Amino acid sequence: MDYGHELVFGTFLTPAVDNPARVIALAQLTEQVGLDLVTFQDHPYQPRLMDAWTLMSAVAAQTQRVKVATNVANLPLRHPVVLARSVATLDLITGGRVELGLGAGGFLDAVAANAGPELTTGQSISALEEAIAIIREVWTPTGGGIRLPGKHYSVSGAKRGPQPAHDVEIWLGAYKPRMLAVTGRLADGWLPSSAYAGPDQLAAMNKLIDEAAVEAGRDPASVRRLYNLSGRFAGNGGFLQGPEELWIDQLAELTLGEGMSTYILGSDDPDDIRRFAEVAAGVREAVSAARAGEVVAAAPVAQTVGGFSVMPTPPPAVRRSAVQVLDESERPTGPALDPERTYTPYQLSSGQHLIDVHDHLRAELEQIRDLVEQVAAGSLGVGAARSHINTMTMRQNNWTLGTYCESYCRLVTTHHSLEDASLFPHIRRADPALVPVVDRLQEEHHIIHDVLEGVDKALVALVDGSGTIDGLRAAVDLLDDTLLSHLSYEERELVEPLARLGVI
Repeated sequence: MDYGHELVFGTFLTPAVDNPARVIALAQLTEQVGLDLVTFQDHPYQPRLMDAWTLMSAVAAQTQRVKVATNVANLPLRHPVVLARSVATLDLITGGRVELGLGAGGFLDAVAANAGPELTTGQSISALEEAIAIIREVWTPTGGGIRLPGKHYSVSGAKRGPQPAHDVEIWLGAYKPRMLAVTGRLADGWLPSSAYAGPDQLAAMNKLIDEAAVEAGRDPASVRRLYNLSGRFAGNGGFLQGPEELWIDQLAELTLGEGMSTYILGSDDPDDIRRFAEVAAGVREAVSAARAGEVVAAAPVAQTVGGFSVMPTPPPAVRRSAVQVLDESERPTGPALDPERTYTPYQLSSGQHLIDVHDHLRAELEQIRDLVEQVAAGSLGVGAARSHINTMTMRQNNWTLGTYCESYCRLVTTHHSLEDASLFPHIRRADPALVPVVDRLQEEHHIIHDVLEGVDKALVALVDGSGTIDGLRAAVDLLDDTLLSHLSYEERELVEPLARLGVI
């Protein structure tokens, strides 16, 4: 779900006590490259880290535009009344540049060792709920003395104020069901980290937040979805393991598909921060274009089963190979289509997107055939052909929907690892009747990989003299039959569910 929030990008800097000047310089760089937010962890029991609120005040004094926030504040060691007044004071001084990331206190033993309250995990969550109520009351300028009796914090006639310069948002770091429910009921934002909640887990967690928000009478869209990111601008795939283009595709997909809207880079490398600013610009552009398309195509258009405008590509009528590695008769099918159902153009675009991506794979298969014929004609060496095939979209260890090489990343909404981790699990959760289909598709991915290996081995055999060009042609014929059959099956079973279930 795209909750429609404005996109925000920032940094998550280590407040290392051994080099304060460098930390402040990185915060200034965050602003200089055009990012929006600087955040710091808050572990008051850790002497190798600077005090978060003192550091934030120094950073705010040496910047002009960028916002500052805790990521997240350690509530057990920061009394809610004092914390509320600290936030409001800095927000007033900066003209509204402070937000409050808040946590229940993850290291409770360390809290207790530093004269903090000795709480169980459950008690710390209850204390957090009480504290949020107190903080909001302190920020509310009218209503008389604050009186909120609680098991952990009791306020009896406390004065209100100061009121912050703007409506400060409270973002909760949450992972488990109870904390996610608190987020949905009480918070302005959810702030997980990709190291602890991978992209494949976001949908289920978002669902718990949404359900809790609805039960509390809130609009789920009122809860901003933030994400602390761990990644590298290097590598050959995986979540945020590659060049800027890969990051842009994956974060745009998370924005449109999971509703994440604030991305915070965990890095103290100046080059990473500069490159992340380029990513931010690219994600904004991609998301803006996609949202504009949604607005244009918002009106429902009747599409019956008989007139469904997105048509799967049928498999070739004639097989090229005498070998058959897929038993097509055993392929399960999904639920029957509802002839009365209608779809918006935007919903239909999901299935068309799948077909478009598959068309690129089909085109690459034609390139492989052309390469083989070039080898046969002597115009291309076998080594060059093998190198080219090895960089193509289909030569991947985990061939799944979205397993495309780097050159095709900008043509799809996410990279293979993200789709492998989130698309199929999403379908399984959304429609259990499709589980056998998804399982079969993943089984076929492994078979296709083996067939691709066969093409590579035939190339090697041709090089060392143990094989022939006819052997290579036979391997490519088998790839042709296997891959095209698989793509057709996948389209037949997933084109309509992609529209119906709201996944891309």
